[in-house]
Amino acid sequence: MNENLFASFITPTMMGLPIVVLVIMFPTILFPSTNRLINNRLVAIQQWLIHLTSKQMLSIHNRKGQTWALMLMSLILFIGSTNLLGLLPHSFTPTTQLSMNLSMAIPLWAGTVILGFRHKTKASLAHFLPQGTPIPLIPMLVIIETISLFIQPVALAVRLTANITAGHLLIHLIGGATLALMDISMTTAFITFIILILLTILEFAVALIQAYVFTLLVSLYLHDNA
Repeated sequence: MNENLFASFITPTMMGLPIVVLVIMFPTILFPSTNRLINNRLVAIQQWLIHLTSKQMLSIHNRKGQTWALMLMSLILFIGSTNLLGLLPHSFTPTTQLSMNLSMAIPLWAGTVILGFRHKTKASLAHFLPQGTPIPLIPMLVIIETISLFIQPVALAVRLTANITAGHLLIHLIGGATLALMDISMTTAFITFIILILLTILEFAVALIQAYVFTLLVSLYLHDNA
């Protein structure tokens, strides 16, 4: 109980050097490629899930938007795997760091916006001024739409950071409460432990849902601009 509540969010180091790059690269070994004619069950399930997700996510895109398929699938696999690995005891979750989530959200958002201004200039500029706007409101609406455009990557990063961080904090707090209650009342401690198990199962779902939501919003930004 004396452990710092935010100790699990500190960037891990080895011999004084940050090893966050190794942590980020680790999930890539979870998705092995195979040259076999018949895959094993694990690879077959992975390929089926990737195909199902890509088919659902890319169905709204034209041919130009579908060129982002590899980027979007890599994004959802990376975020989902790092979120799930972060639920392991004494592990580090890179997606709890706002700086990392911003480093993912800003380039992807900027790429979709630049793509829109390059290929659909009139439509992209039309988003800043809805049709039929009264003349006195034009300056205010342009400012509001500009702010809403630039707030999109921040909202992407903050949403992912807040959801993953909140889940980790709840697990930490309820786990600590369970240990403290074992010396007071085993019945209450057992009930708290059941709540902890249910919360952990919920966090597994949240880890996958947040990866899907992050990638889906990037896909929608791409759909609006491609």
